[in-house]
Amino acid sequence: MNELSKDAASWLTVDTDSAGQRIDNFLARVLKGVPKSHLYRILRTGEVRVNKGRVGAETRLAEGDVVRVPPIRLAARDSVARIVPRSAPKITVLYEDDAILAVDKPAGLAVHGGSGISFGLIEQLRASREDRFLELVHRLDRDTSGVLLLAKKRTALIALHEQLRNGEIDKRYLVLVRGRWRDAKRSVRLSLHKFLTREGERRVRVDDEGRESETVFYRRKTWTNHDPPLSLLEAELRTGRTHQIRVHLAHLGYPLAGDEKYGDYSWNKVLAKEGLGRMFLHAWKVSLNHPEGGKHCDIESRLPPELGRYVALLDASSREPAT
Repeated sequence: MNELSKDAASWLTVDTDSAGQRIDNFLARVLKGVPKSHLYRILRTGEVRVNKGRVGAETRLAEGDVVRVPPIRLAARDSVARIVPRSAPKITVLYEDDAILAVDKPAGLAVHGGSGISFGLIEQLRASREDRFLELVHRLDRDTSGVLLLAKKRTALIALHEQLRNGEIDKRYLVLVRGRWRDAKRSVRLSLHKFLTREGERRVRVDDEGRESETVFYRRKTWTNHDPPLSLLEAELRTGRTHQIRVHLAHLGYPLAGDEKYGDYSWNKVLAKEGLGRMFLHAWKVSLNHPEGGKHCDIESRLPPELGRYVALLDASSREPAT
């Protein structure tokens, strides 16, 4: 892809990595830091052209397309692109090569901006790195920590999305729930339906008319002498529906510790006093076949300190060994 000009219109040739991308997302990547409102304005006014023709924001690019980009104040753009808020948490890289990047997402950080959040994980990474292409392979809820996959090439993104659709990427989570979980292994199949509340909040409920979903839970530990009894589970996602683990557990009567949306509000207040001030949902492990060559990869994230400390507290306060 060609370089951008500071003073005149630029003509960029779409390469393999950018093929299939929407023009608005393409512009957001090559014009880092330029407000989206400005990008949509130059699209709307016809200042951006593809193969000399006007296009809408939803137009998808093909390899070899020539995109006209009007002159942008690049100095201002570059300075904006490199500004990372002082409050932004450190993002640890778990694995990286020429095709993929796996990071350890901290709890409390949204994966992307939007819905009142101006600066998410993807914006932070794009602002602090030199990657020409960087896109999310999947998402994690804002209050979930752990392994998050990103693609550094469009070909890798397409290949990994295909693995996700085919159920070939194994995603495992660690969760703490209220109640004594008795089964060593339990497969939960409950259809889920997304809806909006009157206040406009996105929610999910179990509904036979919803989309089929499956989670497999494995018992890791139980603390039967704790009041109430608690269980540490490993959750395997067989499907990837919104809030799937949280809704499945709540429906079964095992609320997730610290879950403000589907959990127990009163219990969460008790947990906070005990030192657990966040949701206990951690993306522990992702297993995949590498998009270039097919090598099997296991990428793991340790339990964050605040979750590990609470587990240690439970072990120390238990009057009998955890089972």
